[in-house]
Amino acid sequence: MSTDQLVKGPGMLLVWLYGVMSVGAVSRSVYEIATRFDEAPLPYALSAVAAVVYVFITYTLVRGGETARRAAFACCAAELVGVLTVGTWTVLDPDAFPDSTVWSEFGFGYVFIPVLLPVTGMMWLRRARRVAPVS
Repeated sequence: MSTDQLVKGPGMLLVWLYGVMSVGAVSRSVYEIATRFDEAPLPYALSAVAAVVYVFITYTLVRGGETARRAAFACCAAELVGVLTVGTWTVLDPDAFPDSTVWSEFGFGYVFIPVLLPVTGMMWLRRARRVAPVS
């Protein structure tokens, strides 16, 4: 599978959205960790984890190829588990989170993009596998 197959059509939108989320999550986590980490270490650390996940998925989508597609798919699945876990945790035990994370309340602060993006990504990556030419 070539790079352009993963970043064609909806794949380009995914790369763009993951790129925007990467910049947002990296900026947010760097600022929070550098200036206020002692106020809410768990949420700020989780925002940093989200940033790493977004950057990795963006990279694998741009890189292309079957190995990158599989890695991106696995990372999108892990991201979804993270969003659902953190989202549920923040709803059930809000006192554990003195400040929000990227994945708080299923991405409420980010218009729910954090919960929708991995689902969309996995659907696209699954489709990309089916249309890939056999080598």
